[in-house]
Amino acid sequence: MKILVTGGAGFIGSNLVDALAERETDEIIVADDFSSGKRENVAQHASNPRVRVAELDIRNKDAVRAIMRGVDAVYHLAVQCVRVSIRDPYLVHDVNATGTLHLLTAALDENIKRFVYCSSSEVYGTATRVPMDEEHPPAPTTPYGASKLAGEVYARSFFLTYGLPVTVVRPFNTYGPREHFEGPYGEVIPKFVVRALNDAPLVIFGDGTQTRDFTEVSDTVRGLCMAGECDALVGDVVNIARGQEVSVRTLAQIVLDTLPESKSVIEHQAPRPGDVLRHYADITKARRALGFEPRIAIREGVKRYVDWLRRSEFDPRAMLRQEKLRNWE
Repeated sequence: MKILVTGGAGFIGSNLVDALAERETDEIIVADDFSSGKRENVAQHASNPRVRVAELDIRNKDAVRAIMRGVDAVYHLAVQCVRVSIRDPYLVHDVNATGTLHLLTAALDENIKRFVYCSSSEVYGTATRVPMDEEHPPAPTTPYGASKLAGEVYARSFFLTYGLPVTVVRPFNTYGPREHFEGPYGEVIPKFVVRALNDAPLVIFGDGTQTRDFTEVSDTVRGLCMAGECDALVGDVVNIARGQEVSVRTLAQIVLDTLPESKSVIEHQAPRPGDVLRHYADITKARRALGFEPRIAIREGVKRYVDWLRRSEFDPRAMLRQEKLRNWE
């Protein structure tokens, strides 16, 4: 198989590339524009002749068509994120919706055997019922969520209209090694950990009762791979998550429990625009169709992330300075 992974130098994408490379049979093209993805995330594959890294902006239709030639399967993870969408919805639409359309049309021309669209739980918005199964009505609260839903609708329409073998995966709140801590790309777990390592306040926007279904990246990647190999899910959508509801306030305490030497305290600030209030996934379909079972509980996952960060070459003090500087961009 020749597999294209868009956004392959990003957080989830690079972990997916690691998993695919372990098969030792497939050829992998890592495509990224490096706006948020990092070359160092895939540097470990530099000597692997089966892994090729290519710079690609999926807004460029001709470049997409060129890189798709001869490809058998696509895992589409290239994305612009939630916070960017608040300040620049046009950019996020162009990447997440129009870029997806470019990939789908090229995939159709190349007779792709499988197209896995990595969507987001953000398409649901705030839960109106829990746990949230795949039939939960979509009600995105941000332009990001809207753009990801648009990409989903395009993907499934290509299945219905042209028979393109598309599968839509909705991951929930993935965290773990290589996750962004800085600026608009930063997510809550790495931000909390970096701040706790520096005895800085753990900032919660709102009262902290908002919940998420935090899913360790190895579980998310395993779910993506399983979905990409499941014929029964072609033309369908599936949640990949831990299946556990955790409040942001509880998460902050878990981080402090994991780093008992930290002198950090929890600090509350005004709620952010577009934040969902409740996410809690129903993963019945993933269990039934894929045999998927999440393996990493939140406390273990946070500890794994802290251990990874300590083994890495990151300087926590420099990370905090960078996070504070970019937090206002």
